[in-house]
Amino acid sequence: MSELRDMAPEPVAPGAGEPSHESSSHPATPSPPTASRKPLARRGGADPVKALMHRHRALCERAVDPLEIAAGLEAHGVTDRTAARFRHRDVFSLAEEMYARVPRDEETRSTENTATAGPDAPGAHAGWAALALLPGALCTAVVVGVRLTDGRPRLLIATVGALTVFLGLRLALHRGPLRAASDTRSGTRAWTGWLLAYAVLGDGLLNAGLDGGPHGPWPLATASALALALAYAPAAWCAHLLSVRARRKLAASRGLADFADSVRPVLLTVPTLFLCALAGLLALCGTALGEPAAYAAAGSLGALLLLARLLTAHGFTRAPALALGVAGAIEVIALATVFASRLPGCSFLAVPVGTVVDASGPGAVPGLACGLAALALLIHSTRTLTRASAHAAPSGAL
Repeated sequence: MSELRDMAPEPVAPGAGEPSHESSSHPATPSPPTASRKPLARRGGADPVKALMHRHRALCERAVDPLEIAAGLEAHGVTDRTAARFRHRDVFSLAEEMYARVPRDEETRSTENTATAGPDAPGAHAGWAALALLPGALCTAVVVGVRLTDGRPRLLIATVGALTVFLGLRLALHRGPLRAASDTRSGTRAWTGWLLAYAVLGDGLLNAGLDGGPHGPWPLATASALALALAYAPAAWCAHLLSVRARRKLAASRGLADFADSVRPVLLTVPTLFLCALAGLLALCGTALGEPAAYAAAGSLGALLLLARLLTAHGFTRAPALALGVAGAIEVIALATVFASRLPGCSFLAVPVGTVVDASGPGAVPGLACGLAALALLIHSTRTLTRASAHAAPSGAL
């Protein structure tokens, strides 16, 4: 980066470039050659911070506080060591000077203050908090309707209910701390839908396939579906907690490394709190519906979806898409090998899956697939979500 070079000006002789009293009293005296003036016209390097502001003009003009400039500089590769070349102790100090030197009128400052205070208003919190409860409420109504009906009405309620829950979840994701910073990839949405469908249908189908079936309808994991839908609310609050704490750490930190060290414990606490809430919901729903609580399968899936959405909400979409795709592909391969083993001479294909199921039950397959993917995303998030640029500006969804 050209702005990272030391831009200190060369010493200038006293009075250079200024007309003397003699020249002013004798207008006919010829002026100095223009060639000697050219270096003076290029003295912009005398103010290295001004040159840096020029190169990041858009960032400085749209920033609502110095922290956003600091995060933007970090995203462009500026480090605390680089800031020292601009005679500042760290990136935050450099960003404060850049923010202070950006010309703003009173109208601009008023607009910025309104934009900054808007997300913290009680009405904003109430809006996304109410939507966070919507998926769980809709899923509860669907489960009750399915339990109270039979035959074709049950199938109709299940089909329409699943579509309604999907639309409610999509509406909730458009607001709040889990709102995506950019458009999610179609593959991400497809694999997410598959993982959720497997959580409801997969274990029963896999178990029936290993027993030579299915010979009819297989049991559905309604308790897992209900617990995951209800868990959207604690997931949104955990994401909000991460955003708020990260912004506070960003304001109190005096260096990029300092911020990363301070926000890392918060990042590890968030999925832990969510898993505790999800475990409680699984136990509650399992007891209410008379089904075993699938802690391994549903718990690992919930952790994977939370971490994937956190990364997506902060602008990192590639790793979540890859992790969700790998987990979904493992589940597809598990089902495919079980049913392909019925072909002549292919019985060996079901041996790996059968061994895992015999040892830990059918929930071990999605538990391993989603658990490993979630662990990979957790490791990845400790490198990406600990950057100041990941928390540059308060989301309008907070």
